[in-house]
Amino acid sequence: MTLSEPQRADRGDLGKPLSGWRLKLYTVIFEADTRAGMWFDRVLIVVILTSVAVVVADSMKLPHAQAGDLLNGIEWLITILFTFEYVARLSCVRHPLRYVFSFYGLIDLLAILPAYLALFLPETRALIDVRILRLLRIFRILRLVQFVREYQQLGHALRASARKILVFLSVVFMVVLVLGTLLYVVEGPENGFTSIPVSIYWAITTITTVGFGDITPKTDLGRLIASLMMLLGWGTLAVPTGIVTSEFTADRLRRRSVTTRTCHECLSEGHLPGARYCRDCGAKLPGYQAESAES
Repeated sequence: MTLSEPQRADRGDLGKPLSGWRLKLYTVIFEADTRAGMWFDRVLIVVILTSVAVVVADSMKLPHAQAGDLLNGIEWLITILFTFEYVARLSCVRHPLRYVFSFYGLIDLLAILPAYLALFLPETRALIDVRILRLLRIFRILRLVQFVREYQQLGHALRASARKILVFLSVVFMVVLVLGTLLYVVEGPENGFTSIPVSIYWAITTITTVGFGDITPKTDLGRLIASLMMLLGWGTLAVPTGIVTSEFTADRLRRRSVTTRTCHECLSEGHLPGARYCRDCGAKLPGYQAESAES
């Protein structure tokens, strides 16, 4: 006998059911349009920032010497909280493995894995300095992208402008290749331009207005070319900024009514309140359950 989609979901044959406590937990963790969801995100942001502060303080000699045990205790408390949160995420998504290997899933795993590696695999001390594993906890700061909507809007703007930026960077690459090669011909090895790659390195540091000064043109023609590249560098820095800013503004206008409503299949976020199907994978979306944050 063939089961319908709701029957298969209830039996768990095609992933976790979209009802009951899993749906409530999913709404709290993955969506921020309810009071519980907003508070969950706020508390998690505080915990992430606290964790990063502990990592930074523990890397300093004086705090580590005076409060090393306290910092270690706070770190383990945060690690346990992140572990419970990670397990909760896996328990409420329909496809746990899909989440584990997603970008945010890997970041979540990286947030807790170093502490357990150092604890349960002492032999890693002979291969890797434990402090290196502990410093990997700084990657927890990347989790902020998941909970702050402005980061997500910036990500959408970067993806939308990726093609334009790629074309722009290709033009910049051609410019530094041509002018770097020209400086190699004009200046030569006797003035520090020993090869075309070295000359391209000089061109990149000049057009980006960094100017380390380890290699400088000595001839008048070389200085003229360098001056033109410096002036060109001003415009070079402004172009990608304008591209991303325009996309960011356009994205904000398009997403005025967009929510944190998340697809249960592919976990993509930002669907319209009245949407019935996921815009990315086409899966049917559950009923929208937003409530006012002030309610």
